[in-house]
Amino acid sequence: MQEELELFRDNVRRFLEDTVAPHYDQYEKDGKIDRQLWRAFGEAGLLCVDAPEEYGGAAAPFAFACVVLEEVARAGFGALGANLAVHSDIVAPYISHLGTEAQKQHYLPKLISGEYVGAIAMTEPGAGSDLQGIKTNAVRDGDDYVINGQKTFITNGQHADVVVTFTKTDPGAGARGTTLFLVETNTPGFARGRNLEKIGQHAGDTSELFFSDVRVPASAVLGAVGNGFGHLVDELPRERLTLGIGAVGAAD
Repeated sequence: MQEELELFRDNVRRFLEDTVAPHYDQYEKDGKIDRQLWRAFGEAGLLCVDAPEEYGGAAAPFAFACVVLEEVARAGFGALGANLAVHSDIVAPYISHLGTEAQKQHYLPKLISGEYVGAIAMTEPGAGSDLQGIKTNAVRDGDDYVINGQKTFITNGQHADVVVTFTKTDPGAGARGTTLFLVETNTPGFARGRNLEKIGQHAGDTSELFFSDVRVPASAVLGAVGNGFGHLVDELPRERLTLGIGAVGAAD
């Protein structure tokens, strides 16, 4: 595998040199990467590389996903690395591990191709590291849920087509009263706020998101109702590992 891994690394480097490097300074000025770059990454086979083959992925070992993040960071494209990590190493695995077959069939091919951009919405103005303090709620209404609330510092917020949204479905149950939803950004009541200014990672597309009576079907639940916090804990190791990989690449 090592030989294949190094060949893949060379391909990633060439892609970054040819497709990203000439434009990255402009992305930093614009505060976000060009939307078409997602398509370019997808066409090059560099999104969600370890996703299952039946949904269009390469089913590559996790080490290949690591190489993408490492080389992006090594090239000095830290903001882009954050974009890619959220899309390929958080949103896609959440759906792959927790999604129904219908959800996988609908979302994974679009994420792999770059047709869709993924985001995950946890942090709120009054709830950061203590996620049990969130106020965004989802209330059951017949066959639907109605979501209300606000999120902030959401990576890929400006480009996102689908947002894994962390909500309270039972306010009195603490961590056991939280649920994840797949919310498409063209749903009525969903709105993007401003693209936030930051000290660094200017191209990182970090946004406010607003949910005002956003109605989604019960089929939009990702995983189990009431187990949102548990799902986050289960997926956290990969998220933290990708941060380490990016740090090593940037240090190199």
